[in-house]
Amino acid sequence: MGVSIWKLAAGAVLLPLMSVPALAQNETSEKIENPVAVFSGLDKITGRIISFDVYIGETVQFGALQVTPRVCHTRPATETPLTTSFVQVDEITLNNEVRRIFSGWMYAASPGLHAVEHAVYDVWLTDCKLSSNVPPPEGYSGPPVQQGVADGDDPLAGPDDGVNSGPVPPRPKPF
Repeated sequence: MGVSIWKLAAGAVLLPLMSVPALAQNETSEKIENPVAVFSGLDKITGRIISFDVYIGETVQFGALQVTPRVCHTRPATETPLTTSFVQVDEITLNNEVRRIFSGWMYAASPGLHAVEHAVYDVWLTDCKLSSNVPPPEGYSGPPVQQGVADGDDPLAGPDDGVNSGPVPPRPKPF
């Protein structure tokens, strides 16, 4: 009789826990498909970090690496931020051969975990955008590019936090 009580208690505890993943799967957040992925690249020889925009499906060379984003997703400003991109990175060897060194998802929120670490170059995702100052490549067939969205005017950006919002009033002088 004592065993059946334990089975009932275990069932009462485990049944709600088994339904939690099912509920989480039903709550899918809206993904916004962006036409531009923004990367940062570190040249370990010179110590310089540069930021560069790459259109979806376009291949851009950074040093000996060729970076090709396949998709770039963000969430609306009303949801928890999550910026992801599926990226393929190839290395051009000294023999002029192309060798795939990375193919997977990069998360802007954790660049240390999902970056490409090469002997000379590091590349990581920093953002996804609706437009770029760089014109799209010929024959571009990715997500639509918004025209007229200047840097800093991205509608996906979060609310202004007041940083650099104008001149700061002088502090009152102590007596």
